[in-house]
Amino acid sequence: MKRHLNTLFVTIDGAYLSKEGEAVSVTVDGEVRLRIPLHNLQGIVCFGRVSCSPWLLGAAAENNIAVSFLTQNGHFLASVIGFSPGNVLLRRAQYRIADEDSRAAKIVKNIIIAKIANCRSVVLRSARDNVNLMVRAQLASCAKSLIPPLRHVMESADVNQMRGFEGIAARTYFDNFNALIKPETNFLMNGRTRRPPLDPVNALLSFLYNLLSHDVRSACEATGLDAAVGYLHRDRPGRPGLALDLMEEFRPFFADRLALSLINRLQIKTTDFAREEAGGFKMSDTARKEVLTAYQKRKEDEIMHPFLKEKMTIGMLPHIQARLFARHIRGDLDQYPAFIWK
Repeated sequence: MKRHLNTLFVTIDGAYLSKEGEAVSVTVDGEVRLRIPLHNLQGIVCFGRVSCSPWLLGAAAENNIAVSFLTQNGHFLASVIGFSPGNVLLRRAQYRIADEDSRAAKIVKNIIIAKIANCRSVVLRSARDNVNLMVRAQLASCAKSLIPPLRHVMESADVNQMRGFEGIAARTYFDNFNALIKPETNFLMNGRTRRPPLDPVNALLSFLYNLLSHDVRSACEATGLDAAVGYLHRDRPGRPGLALDLMEEFRPFFADRLALSLINRLQIKTTDFAREEAGGFKMSDTARKEVLTAYQKRKEDEIMHPFLKEKMTIGMLPHIQARLFARHIRGDLDQYPAFIWK
């Protein structure tokens, strides 16, 4: 039996989280708004000016509940994570492979292949469903343009070369992202921008990517992997390199498709975003709650895992991929079977 645990998202400015017995208590302006048993939670994500008691942080660490702190825009700041249940041998194997260019390159290759293939699937599915012949032709051309960098990655053995081909594919994909958006929504993307996001589409994508990063990082830690030691994203203080590696497979399939669904179904509107003094865009509280609800609901949808041939919820995918990655690190699998959406 697989149990899909929940994540508590706290978006109310000034909220205070504390431990009451074996439950999390959320207090706003002296009033308790919510109580949730700790055993029902997988993670706690705090946006903006939210504080937690030391006793709650300690209890969350003991129960393997990751507590993450993000800005109101969803930019990751820090996480409180308890001792990893994984054994030291797994992490030592992970570190050794990170120092062996040839072995690391094989992992990077499979991750990038999966990412580009999933981008093509997003584009092709949209082309198939679009009634506008000009847009369908543009998307078909985009999908075709993603084939050369995909082939180059397959043929390469150098990580830096593969990063370059991945960058070419990403630019091609995002240069055509507006064709995936219905014109009547009035959303336009001006290339991929991050800090700050310079349009509402980028703001929405960045917010979803940070949510996804939290989930993948939690999956890595729960498996016993070191989320900081990656292969595509090399070591940098404060950066969860491995979590960023593994989430590359899910960006197009999960985050991008969810963003497009929210936009095209008019669940999110351009009026839900405001430009800040620094030039970036920020979502309203109402829109943020709408996105969080859709994010959690999407995680409950089921999919057939392409490698395991088992049906599971989308929310389980990061945990399954982290475990498959650990099996490869241990030597139980010849290659890491990256997630390719079919």
